[in-house]
Amino acid sequence: MNKYIIHGGRPLFGEVTISGAKNAAVAIIPAALLVDGVCRIENIPQISDVTLFFSILDELGARVRVLNQHAVEIDCRTVRSTHPSYDMARRIRASYYLLGALLGRFGEATVAMPGGCNFGVRPIDQHVKGFRAMGAEVTEGNFVHAAARGGRLSGANVYMDVVSVGATMNIMMAAVLADGTTTIENAAKEPHIVDLANFLNSMGADIKGAGTDSIRIKGVERLSGGTYCIIPDQIEAGTYMAAVAATGGQLLIRNIIPKHMDCISAKLMEMGVTVEEQDDTMLIRRSGPLQRANVKTLPYPGFPTDMQPQITVALCLAQGTSLVTEGVWNNRFKYVEELRRMGAQIQVDGRVAVVEGVTQLTGAPVQACDLRAGAALVIAGLAAQGETELTQVQYIERGYEDLVGKLRQLGADIRVEEIPEPEETEAHIC
Repeated sequence: MNKYIIHGGRPLFGEVTISGAKNAAVAIIPAALLVDGVCRIENIPQISDVTLFFSILDELGARVRVLNQHAVEIDCRTVRSTHPSYDMARRIRASYYLLGALLGRFGEATVAMPGGCNFGVRPIDQHVKGFRAMGAEVTEGNFVHAAARGGRLSGANVYMDVVSVGATMNIMMAAVLADGTTTIENAAKEPHIVDLANFLNSMGADIKGAGTDSIRIKGVERLSGGTYCIIPDQIEAGTYMAAVAATGGQLLIRNIIPKHMDCISAKLMEMGVTVEEQDDTMLIRRSGPLQRANVKTLPYPGFPTDMQPQITVALCLAQGTSLVTEGVWNNRFKYVEELRRMGAQIQVDGRVAVVEGVTQLTGAPVQACDLRAGAALVIAGLAAQGETELTQVQYIERGYEDLVGKLRQLGADIRVEEIPEPEETEAHIC
């Protein structure tokens, strides 16, 4: 186990290159199960969730060959099992994507309910609704078991009762090899949904409308191999933007798609941060005081829920009172108590946080409770006066590639320390 030691109060200066999108990679890698051939996937982020998915595919019988730091070849023609390891599947939130991929390819799947970050219940009712509409029988418990009648799914019209990124992607995967045409109405529109559709289309799928609220998937007989490059990570880029907002300084962010950043850029500019976009780079600068703002998280193209903790830290240092409303999850303010230890003035009432700006934060021992909350506490530590000791950093390493190394290159005083394992003692015999 590791912890981060941060000495704050330093503005960030320099350049940072954004890695492949975590939220796209954790869907595209299991989607390789649908491919009857070899697929090469590039711009893969080096994060623990990706490493775990490679282990799951390997256990199922796939051949996974690492080509370099950010590229891999996956051959799923040798996969025979449709029941991933309980222990491994439970450790990753995105394990439910294995349901859609295995069900679509083999007509059945048995997958443990997902784990990952704990900031609210993760109902899969919309996933199940889609599978059942396509002719699957689904039973739920510690495992979800789904089996297509006759061994193959059939196209159907699926209306999502709520906008769900996970269900949209899962139903899309299940539908690509189904008989007939599937239409997903009220679909989510996030960039990683478009990326998954583009990956599947590059392998021979017939998907139209990804990025709109109506997606049409015409089933095909098989997907063949090919090469695909994952998009840059919108949330990683946004996290560095929020870090500059909180600490001050100037940062050139490379390897981004500026259009994906609009929802984040607009709010930071409202707060007094300078944002200059070019083809695939963005210059972020903050030299003056931060201004208050109201933020409400919404499905894309609204402000992303995965950026809510990070921008809240910046608002802690803004002049005036800000309101942060969580429009996606029920319980995503667990990290607020940790920020209070550092001097933040925040009151939470249900899904709304009232943030009173303070002149400075002070370093303290704090603990990450999920991936994005952990990133937010890193930002708080970078902006605070004194030393911050951050534990439970394994959450952060699920979704950020070399966060400490990248921040050190920007002038941050942050290091990793190993937490000693408690010494084992001999059992006392009465």
